[in-house]
Amino acid sequence: MKEVTLKIPDKKLGFFMELINQLGFEVIDEVEIPEEHKDIVRNRILTAKPEDAVTWEEAREKLVFEEKA
Repeated sequence: MKEVTLKIPDKKLGFFMELINQLGFEVIDEVEIPEEHKDIVRNRILTAKPEDAVTWEEAREKLVFEEKA
């Protein structure tokens, strides 16, 4: 059996998925996360300090958005 990876435009994904389902193809929707990235997250969890946490509201106030040209 062969595997195929496709890039589908967001606006056509619904149509494409319906077609795939109608044809009876198997869909595997998984994202592979590199072990290096997992190690970074594990390290951040181990070294996180509760006193450094902020609420979503506080974090949102600190975000700066740039205008699109």
